Amino acid sequence: MENIKLIRLGKANCSVDLGDGSERGEYVSQDYILSRLGRPMRSISLMYCYYPLDKEWPARISELMGREGRNSVWDYPYDDYFPYTGGIGGDRNSAVFQQMRDIRRHGQDVTLTLTIDPRVSDEQLAAIGGDLKSFGRLFLRINHECTGNWFAFTKRASYQEIADFYCRASRIIKEKAPNVQTILCAGGVDDLEKNEVHMEKEFTQAIRETDIWSVDKYIALHWGWPMDVCDENTYTYSIYPVKESFDLFKASYERFRYLCDGQSKPMVLSEINVDGDVTGAYGQAEMMKRFMELIRDEKADWLDGFSFYQFRDRGRLGLEIQDPNNENVGIEQPVMDVFRDIINAPWFMPGIKETGGTELPVTLRWGSSEDAEGIAVNMHFDGEPCFCELYFEDDSNLMLEINGRWFYKSPETKFVDLMPAFYNKKLNGAGDVPLRIFAPPASGENDISAEDGVYNYYYTLEKLPKIRISSKPVAFISE
Repeated sequence: MENIKLIRLGKANCSVDLGDGSERGEYVSQDYILSRLGRPMRSISLMYCYYPLDKEWPARISELMGREGRNSVWDYPYDDYFPYTGGIGGDRNSAVFQQMRDIRRHGQDVTLTLTIDPRVSDEQLAAIGGDLKSFGRLFLRINHECTGNWFAFTKRASYQEIADFYCRASRIIKEKAPNVQTILCAGGVDDLEKNEVHMEKEFTQAIRETDIWSVDKYIALHWGWPMDVCDENTYTYSIYPVKESFDLFKASYERFRYLCDGQSKPMVLSEINVDGDVTGAYGQAEMMKRFMELIRDEKADWLDGFSFYQFRDRGRLGLEIQDPNNENVGIEQPVMDVFRDIINAPWFMPGIKETGGTELPVTLRWGSSEDAEGIAVNMHFDGEPCFCELYFEDDSNLMLEINGRWFYKSPETKFVDLMPAFYNKKLNGAGDVPLRIFAPPASGENDISAEDGVYNYYYTLEKLPKIRISSKPVAFISE
C-alpha cells in the first residue's frame, strides 16, 4: 500500500437513519447491525423519556406496573420508553450513554428521541444539555408527534404550552450544548386540498425556531399492537397509498417553508415504515420498496433524510422480528433485503472525495457522519481474493471501507477480515481497490477541552496495518 490520499466524507442526497430500540424492542449493538447491513447509517435513533417529577421515576413504567388491565401501550402515568437516567444527579454510565457511545464509535451520529414532562425546570433542561455536549453533532427530537394525544406530555399541558415548551427546551439545551440540532416532529399536511399542517396556529413559532422539520408516518400501522391481533374483525389499524403519503410529505415541507417566509430547513422523516401486521411481510417489503424508489426516482432534494423504524421489533415493524424465545436473536424479514439494496443506491450513499496527497503520520478529523477527513490507500489484487486480511499494531478506533462494504476496528482489535466485501461483489480481474480509513472517537465522545472539541475529534494515525492478500487457498481438495 502506497500513495496515500486524503479523502473527505460528505452528505448523501438523501441520508438514511435507523431506529434502534423503543417501547417495542430492545437495543441491538452496532457491531451486529453493521454486519447485517454492510454500511453505517447517518444516524441511529434512540427512544427515551424523562419524567423526573413522577413518584414512579426512574422505573420503566411497564415493568413497574405490568400490562394487566391496560388498554394500550400508552395507558400509563408516563410513556413506556426507556428512562433517560441523565440530568441532575444522573448516571452517565447508564444504558443511554453506553448506547450513544456505541453509535458514535461506529461512525454514526445519535438521534436522541426524548419525551419530556413539560413541567421540568430550566435547571433540569440545562443538565440534559450538559450531558450531550461531548457527543459531537447530535440530533435531539423533543416531544415528537406532539400534535397527537397518546404521549403523557399531551395530557399534562395544552398544545400551545407544548409548543412553547419545545422552544424553551431547545433554547436552554443548545445554550449548554451548541453541537445539538433540534428536530420538531409535529403534525404535517394530511389533506392536500386544505394544505395546512395540523395545529398550525399553535406550532408556527416552534416551526420557525427549530433546526430541522420532521413528520412521522406509518404508511400502514397496527396501532392496537400488542393488545389485539390485527385481522378482518379489528379496526385498530390504518393503511394509505404510498404515492399519496409521499405527496403529503412533500406538501408538509412546502407548508413549513411557507410558515417560515420561504426559508428552507432540512426536512426528515423521523419514523417511516409499513406494518407487516397489516400487509404481511411481503406486502411490507413491496410498499417500502415503492416508497424508497419514489425518493430516488423523483430525486426528492427537498428531503434531507428518512429513518426506518426500526431494526428489530417485537411486532412486525422491524427489519428483523425479535425471536420470542430470545430477545438477543432476530428473525430477518423480506424488507431487510429491500432496505439493504436501496441504501446502497447512489442517491442514498454519502459522498467520498479525494482532496490531495499525504504521508504518515497523518491526523484524521471526525466531525460527523457527513463531515470527516480520512485517508485512502490502494490495495493491489492479482484477481479474485481468497484471503484479504489486515493486521494492526495500534489501539486505533477505525471505520474501514473497501469494495462498497464497511468494517469496524475497535481499539482492542488487531485483525480484520475484509473478505465479506468480495463475497457478493466480485472483482473483474486484476487491479487496485482503495481501502478508505476514518477515525471516529474511540470512547464515543469528543474531548470538549480541545479548542473545537465540541464539534470535532482528532486522531493521529502513525502507521498502516500489515496486509495479507492471496488469490489461492493454503490447500484445497475437491474429492
